[in-house]
Amino acid sequence: MINLNNKKFKTISNSENGELATDFVFHYQQRDTILTCSYKGVNIIEGHLLGIVSENNTINITYHQVNNLGKLKTGTCHSKIVIQSSGKIRIEENWQWTSGDKSKGFSVL
Repeated sequence: MINLNNKKFKTISNSENGELATDFVFHYQQRDTILTCSYKGVNIIEGHLLGIVSENNTINITYHQVNNLGKLKTGTCHSKIVIQSSGKIRIEENWQWTSGDKSKGFSVL
């Protein structure tokens, strides 16, 4: 199982219905299988995620955030960790809002 402790990830792409912009940097903390992160950026005043990293290099995440309109939004995410030939780590995220319109999306970190 990969350990993402103290790893930083930048948003590469996101679905149009998402709130992550390319200025976001996620600084992950991992203890055993538990993954945490606080984040913020142009569109998000404050956000937090909590996840479980599996032995098959996937992550199940729940998150909540307050956007720049002052709205609290929540969601879930199933992520796949991909080790690229360069050795860099890529995270592919299938996510869904659990608040608002409950739409689904895809992002890459």
